[in-house]
This record gives sequence, structure tokens and C-alpha cells, in this order.
Amino acid sequence: MLDELKTQRKVVGIKQLRKSLKDGQVRKAYVAENADPRLTDPLKEECQRLGVELIEVPTMAELGHACGISVGAAAAGLLT
Repeated sequence: MLDELKTQRKVVGIKQLRKSLKDGQVRKAYVAENADPRLTDPLKEECQRLGVELIEVPTMAELGHACGISVGAAAAGLLT
């Protein structure tokens, strides 16, 4: 499931994901369950509204690692 993040075009981070969702460029979004809900809840709502598949990942560290970065990530998205 997370292997896609290593090999495909992606955006990492709340701001980048929000911008890409607005531009209609996201086909699948990932959100860390332990990230601040004040930041992730609006993203979840936007994904639902746009019909973008949303995958919840247990931790920010796990999502960051899957994205190939050395820090945690609250959100990421695969681009169309």
C-alpha cells in the first residue's frame, strides 16, 4: 500500500496536499492518524468531497519513511 509512495509522483505535507487537491491533481491521499486533527480533518473532508481515495497511516514517522524523507509527514498524496 505505501510502496506506491516510493515510486510514483507525489506531494508531501499538508500545504502541498491541500494545494494539489484544489488543483485536482490528487488521485490518492494518505493521512497520518497521529497528526493534529485540526490539520488533517479538513483534508479528510476535502478528499471525501472530491471523491479522492483516503488511506490512513498509523504514524507520521511511518508516512514520512514511506515518502523517502527522514522526518515525519502528516499527509501525502499521489498525483495524477
